[in-house]
Amino acid sequence: MNRLAGVTSPYLLQHADNPVDWWPWTPEAFEEARRRDVPVLLSVGYSACHWCHVMAHESFEDDTTAAYLNEHFVSVKVDREERPDVDAVYMEAVQAATGQGGWPMSVFMTPDGEPFYFGTYFPPESRHGVPSFQQVLEGVRQAWATRRDEVGEVAGKIVGDLAQREIGQHQAAEPPGEPELAQALLGLTREYDPQRGGFGGAPKFPPSMVLEFLLRHHARTGAEGALQMVRDTCERMARGGIYDQLGGGFARYSVDRDWIVPHFEKMLYDNALLCRVYAHLWRATGSDIARRVALETADFLVRELRTNEGGFASALDADSDDGTGRHTEGAYYVWTPGQLREVLGADASLAAQRFGVTEEGTFEHGRSVLQLPQEERVFDAGKVASVKERLLAARVRRPAPGRDDKVVAAWNGLAVAALAETGAYFDRPDLIDAALGAADLLVRVHLDEHARLTRTSRDGRAGVNAGVLEDYADVAEGFLALASVTAEGVWLDFAGLLLDHVLVLFTDPETGSLYDTASDAERLIRRPQDPTDNAVPSGWTAAAGALLGYATHTGSTAHRVAAERALGVVRTLGPRVPRFIGWGLAVAEALLDGPRQVAVVGPSLTDERTSALHRTALLGTAPGAAVAAGTPESGEFPLLVDRPLVGGEPAAYICRTFTCDAPTTDPERLRAALTSWNPEANGADDRPN
Repeated sequence: MNRLAGVTSPYLLQHADNPVDWWPWTPEAFEEARRRDVPVLLSVGYSACHWCHVMAHESFEDDTTAAYLNEHFVSVKVDREERPDVDAVYMEAVQAATGQGGWPMSVFMTPDGEPFYFGTYFPPESRHGVPSFQQVLEGVRQAWATRRDEVGEVAGKIVGDLAQREIGQHQAAEPPGEPELAQALLGLTREYDPQRGGFGGAPKFPPSMVLEFLLRHHARTGAEGALQMVRDTCERMARGGIYDQLGGGFARYSVDRDWIVPHFEKMLYDNALLCRVYAHLWRATGSDIARRVALETADFLVRELRTNEGGFASALDADSDDGTGRHTEGAYYVWTPGQLREVLGADASLAAQRFGVTEEGTFEHGRSVLQLPQEERVFDAGKVASVKERLLAARVRRPAPGRDDKVVAAWNGLAVAALAETGAYFDRPDLIDAALGAADLLVRVHLDEHARLTRTSRDGRAGVNAGVLEDYADVAEGFLALASVTAEGVWLDFAGLLLDHVLVLFTDPETGSLYDTASDAERLIRRPQDPTDNAVPSGWTAAAGALLGYATHTGSTAHRVAAERALGVVRTLGPRVPRFIGWGLAVAEALLDGPRQVAVVGPSLTDERTSALHRTALLGTAPGAAVAAGTPESGEFPLLVDRPLVGGEPAAYICRTFTCDAPTTDPERLRAALTSWNPEANGADDRPN
């Protein structure tokens, strides 16, 4: 066992019995490299990464390769999900030097952490112009031994170039307005794939944050084209192989443009984001597909990712035992016609038609990924339901993919928001309870006495890594959603504690730009800062959204001003690269709409009339609306202050920046008021110019 044996990261523990003498990311590792005068190999990956496993089996489990590494390098292994700051800084260097990135990431650096040679996956033998890993190691060792000055110059130039990339110096002073959002919509329309849904070519990723922007843009402006892109994309994904047609939930991405063959890893963040997207699409349209997928995805999260402590595990692996002792990609999920016959007998033909299983296969070795290539009405619903139930029961008996059971604060925040809202929309109190359980774990385990967040936990034990901006922002977002759904003001208070740290520790007071790490965090070769979305909303734009949401609830000028300043970067980037700043565009839509504030007051929250108004408020599509509910005397939320009953009846007050229209006791009028802004129905139009 090497030095990884005592860590909590499941990914690092996968390498604990490698013959490579791995170090975790610690100052002692770099001090050892300095003492021995050798370069550092930084290897970054994550537990559900297929090619990380491949390189581990080919190289890191090989005794000869390990012996060479141990003699000539200090080898450091990092879980990118535990240390997104380390990953971000060196991935930026890899992408700048090579034009591409990915995992596993392989970086060679000086004992001072300055990188000088980069790559991702290196094969054991050279292929297609890519050198073998052994060739790379020998080349780096020789350069270190004979051309040290040149190595130092390269490393110094790279660090200097990275230091020039201060985004805050280039952001606009104002948040985006109508012209910038219109340009962003036009850019997305140009990149949209009208035949298949989604944006761009293969590989194709679920565009969760962009879909949220399009839904909000439609809600605010009535732009039908924006809504159509969401409907078509969501239907294509739901009918494709990227969606688990038996157990619910989405795979990470599709390797093709048609959403047929996924990369089979299932990530918490993707499923939390997509659960919320489909719930919001149902809220806007009443789509049966959106309802089904939102609920199935929520059930998948609770059934397969919930931990014993109430949090949610990070991922399910892409690979699993194929029944012969070999770990292969997708083995748990794919089927052959023969396997259908074994399980279903005479119904195998129906299943093959319904799910697109062919003799040739849609995946490897004659196996097919289940999808829905034909319209549902062609098939008998009862028979299809029976077939799904039997196939799922048979699949459960297969060797399951491994589960990375560490709890990541940010992704659990996303899950809290998704489950709370989905539970409220579809009258599923069990989902709200699951959201409360995860939120409780975040408070008990991840939050210290100073309201500072820890990035990860496992088995109820907090890890050692400090939370980054996305942790504070996404957890605050989850708490804000929970506050609106449960009418428990304590969650608003917790969100405020986290966002106060964002103002003090993550915000540049001169420019209003945001950093991914706190001002007192470990110093790397540069302080990471990135406003663009990747697989999740960037910490920057997620913080802007949470700051705006909190300001809408409380009237805090400081938080609203911080949100507006942070959105300056969206004014700059939104029209140019809308696909990569979708959440920032969604937050800008909320800002342009107000956002609206809804206070629901009643004699008690269990009162049927109060509950009807509260649920109607939650189902309103006004972008970023803040909903508070309670009794006039409760004091749980600032929005409830001086909000009496109307004629002794429960009432809803709709406001913008604490300027309100006449209250209503009628859920239908409330619904109309929150579906679109209609000056005649809602009184004077007091929207900001």
